[in-house]
Amino acid sequence: MSRWLAEGQRAWLCTIVDTWGSSPRPVGSWLAIAESGHWSGSVSGGCLEEDLLRRTAEDGPDHPVFVDYGITDDDRDHFQLPCGGRIRLLIEPYRGQVGLDHVQALAAALRDRESVVRRVPINGAATLEHSVSRAGNAVHFDGEQLLHALQPECRLLLIGAGEVARYVFEFATAADFAVTLCEPREAFADGWSFEGIPLDRRLPDDLISTQFGDAWSGILALAHDPRVDDMGLLAALHSSAFYIGAMGSKRTSEARRERLASLGLEKEALERLRAPIGVDIPSKTPAEIAVSIVADLIAARHHLRGAGSSL
Repeated sequence: MSRWLAEGQRAWLCTIVDTWGSSPRPVGSWLAIAESGHWSGSVSGGCLEEDLLRRTAEDGPDHPVFVDYGITDDDRDHFQLPCGGRIRLLIEPYRGQVGLDHVQALAAALRDRESVVRRVPINGAATLEHSVSRAGNAVHFDGEQLLHALQPECRLLLIGAGEVARYVFEFATAADFAVTLCEPREAFADGWSFEGIPLDRRLPDDLISTQFGDAWSGILALAHDPRVDDMGLLAALHSSAFYIGAMGSKRTSEARRERLASLGLEKEALERLRAPIGVDIPSKTPAEIAVSIVADLIAARHHLRGAGSSL
């Protein structure tokens, strides 16, 4: 959207404000549209986007407006909304330097791992406020203005290159996590054969202290090597990471807890460790283990984004 505005184009930001019944996308989802017809994001998985592109091309609003879909049976049938579903969208126009400044400030805040709230008055320009709330994507409309809380993306650090890490990387990336695979062991790093999954050879505790220590980070110890896993877990359990997990059997996990406790880790910190990691499906193959891990990560992310005070 920044690029479109910098080019001098008008643009519109469509936000899901409310849903009733079934909805393919949650409240807070976005679709950005440029007057050239280019677009990014999704508010319905495809059934409304074409109409929104037509609306903005033919008569893009010059001030924030609400649009409802799914009010009548014909409406639901035409747009193929799920049975009984209804969606309310806010369409905001953006243009010129004012619009560009707002979009760039939002992008910069999220890039700097800051929570923010967008304040969008119906009769006025959108503003941005920094926030300590963790109520990610929470949306509230009081009749005069829309408040939209936003969190940085959730990052994952995978410690240890292997088959499980390979599948976790692929599945978690598909689920919209930003994933980094860390492998400081020379033999494993040199033998890594998946060119589409880059490795970071730095030590995990260094990465956690500089990039993966905030409340929107998850750390997964998958190396099956205490020399590497325990180093990362010690740093992780002293961080604010929302998810800290380690792969291994129940017996291995108990032995790991004993080792970490012997190194001075407090009981309260140890209780944050998810080990054995993942949902108990039970899983056996690397792909199945990865599915169980990513399912647990998704549940933890939903809890994280649902936590915090209301707007």
